[in-house]
Amino acid sequence: MGATRRPNALVDADLVTAWVRRLDANPSDALLLAARAHHIRRWEIPRHTYPSGRVGYLRWRDDLHSHHGSLTAGILSAEGFGEGTVSRVRELVEKRAPDDDPDAQTLEDALCLVFLERQLTALADRLDEDKVISVLRRTARKMSERARDEIADLALTPDARALVERAL
Repeated sequence: MGATRRPNALVDADLVTAWVRRLDANPSDALLLAARAHHIRRWEIPRHTYPSGRVGYLRWRDDLHSHHGSLTAGILSAEGFGEGTVSRVRELVEKRAPDDDPDAQTLEDALCLVFLERQLTALADRLDEDKVISVLRRTARKMSERARDEIADLALTPDARALVERAL
C-alpha cells in the first residue's frame, strides 16, 4: 500500500505543534490550540488575490491572521471553551500578543522553523539569492536564540544550508 498524502496545512499544523512541544516542555492549552489553528482554512484567502510585492504580501498576511483568529474563536466558542481561552488563542493566532510574551515567541519560533524546513527550498527556487538572504535575515530576527540554535539540526538541502549560513 502506498503512502497516504496529507494536506499541506495539516502537515504544517502537526510540525508546528511538534516544534512547540520541543521548545516548551509544558505548553499551555492555548498555545497548543494556536499551533494547530494558525493557518486554518488558509486557502480561503489566496495570495494571488493581493498585489505582488512586499506591501501586498503584508496586507495578505494581516488579513489571514484576522481570518484565522475569527474562525478559530468561532470554533472554540461553539465547542464550549471559555472566553479566556478563546481570547488567548485568538491573540496568539492573530499575532497581537506583546513582544515579551513567552507563548507568542514559542509559536513564532515554531512557525519560523517549519518555514525553514518546508518552504525555504521552494522560496529559493522562486527568488534571487539576495532576496532569499533578506527573507532569512528577517526570519532570524523574529526567532529566539534557542530557536536559532535549532536551525543547525534541521534537515536542509546543501543549497538551503548554504543560504542559511550566509544569511546568519
